[in-house]
Amino acid sequence: MSSAAENGDAAPGKQNEEKTYKKTASSAIKGAIQLGIGYTVGNLTSKPDRDVLMQDFYVVESVFLPSEGSNLTPAHHYPDFRFKTYAPLAFRYFRELFGIKPDDYLYSICSEPLIELSNPGASGSLFFVTSDDEFIIKTVQHKEAEFLQKLLPGYYMNLNQNPRTLLPKFYGLYCMQSGGINIRIVVMNNVLPRFMRMHFTYDLKGSTYKRRASRKEREKSNPTFKDLDFLQDMHEGLYFDTETYNALMKTLQRDCRVLESFKIMDYSLLLGIHILDHSLKDKEEETSQNVPDAKRPGMQKVLYSTAMESIQGPGKSGDGIITENPETMGGIPAKSHKGEKLLLFMGIIDILQSYRLMKKLEHSWKALVYDGDTVSVHRPSFYADRFLKFMNSRVFKKIQALKASPSKKRCNSIAALKATSQEIVSSISQEWKEEKHDLLTEGQSFSSLDEEALGSRHRPDLVPSTASLFEAASLATTISSSSLYVNEHYPHDRTTLYSNSKR
Repeated sequence: MSSAAENGDAAPGKQNEEKTYKKTASSAIKGAIQLGIGYTVGNLTSKPDRDVLMQDFYVVESVFLPSEGSNLTPAHHYPDFRFKTYAPLAFRYFRELFGIKPDDYLYSICSEPLIELSNPGASGSLFFVTSDDEFIIKTVQHKEAEFLQKLLPGYYMNLNQNPRTLLPKFYGLYCMQSGGINIRIVVMNNVLPRFMRMHFTYDLKGSTYKRRASRKEREKSNPTFKDLDFLQDMHEGLYFDTETYNALMKTLQRDCRVLESFKIMDYSLLLGIHILDHSLKDKEEETSQNVPDAKRPGMQKVLYSTAMESIQGPGKSGDGIITENPETMGGIPAKSHKGEKLLLFMGIIDILQSYRLMKKLEHSWKALVYDGDTVSVHRPSFYADRFLKFMNSRVFKKIQALKASPSKKRCNSIAALKATSQEIVSSISQEWKEEKHDLLTEGQSFSSLDEEALGSRHRPDLVPSTASLFEAASLATTISSSSLYVNEHYPHDRTTLYSNSKR
């Protein structure tokens, strides 16, 4: 397992070095997977279809495949091994629910060699992808496989209610036994298509404790960044139109409540970001010229497998666009804070972590040393709320609707302006007539105020009232402004005003 934990891109000189998992060569694991699945799925086709019963979730079928072959199994050049299939009827129902026919399932996994991914998970698991980019095959630990078995009845109920989900789609659970070693594998949907270049890949949990990619991870050609890296690179978040944003958040909320009901925590949102740039697209077309069209993943056969299909409800127009436009490959359109057009690929991963005793102890220990609310390991209800809050406020944002155009407002108000313009003009002309009529009277009253102010100088025992001073100032201002208005519009009245002021 130590060699498998050396996750990272293989160096150019080490590409031919074969990895091992539990002291078993990866080539032997891939060959046993193809032989075992080919036998079990083929044998399952002879069983009649029927409803899934509760006991079907706990059935385990086993077959021995010796290297020299037998009456039921073919010969092979790998060590003898036993292949176990967990809940074969239940997983057959899951595959049928997603539109996967047995022939297509066998063709995707068994027709050509599996491709080993160069970036295995931090847990030391190995990842394989089928040549048509449909399925991911991952090695899991014993506790994870056991937890998935217990999860199957509730998983069955959730998929019946809503097949459109960002949760992992499990298509099979198997175990290979050879030399006293058990290697358990699970077949899932592929979240990030290999033929679409991911310019940024993030593993987001909503926590901040040690949530930054290591130096070793950053040195890879396709590194997977974490929460703090996202907040630094995409500090403004990713923007969606209103309909897409509401559908995405509704799907995330529903999935988190399902995980909370199963007491699942420490899951992540795997987010791949492809920038729609013409120069980068040209480079991708050059690198993919040698890939036959039949293998291109634009014609995906699995239902609800793309990110766009996972968040859309039934009957929306986007369903047809996804299957007819292989260029987007089911990515969700979005924009960055710089205005760049993006395609997002996402899915919730690592859901086989239950809040058991060891996780409770881990959280208690970290909470003593660090802030308990920032660590990734937490009780399921708090983890779900923190995860949704982070996605809603920091990662995904809604483009605000534009306000109505001023030109439209002006066009709508022309009728009202026409209706009120005549009233305003008539009221202004009426006020001017009254003001002109009172100008002479105000001028005479102003001269009487001057006499009163001068008289108060000779009589020191009389103090002029404050109201009279304020009235005088206001009248003076009125006369000066009025005289300017009169001089501008009525020059023939200047002689009358001048004679009145002289008196």
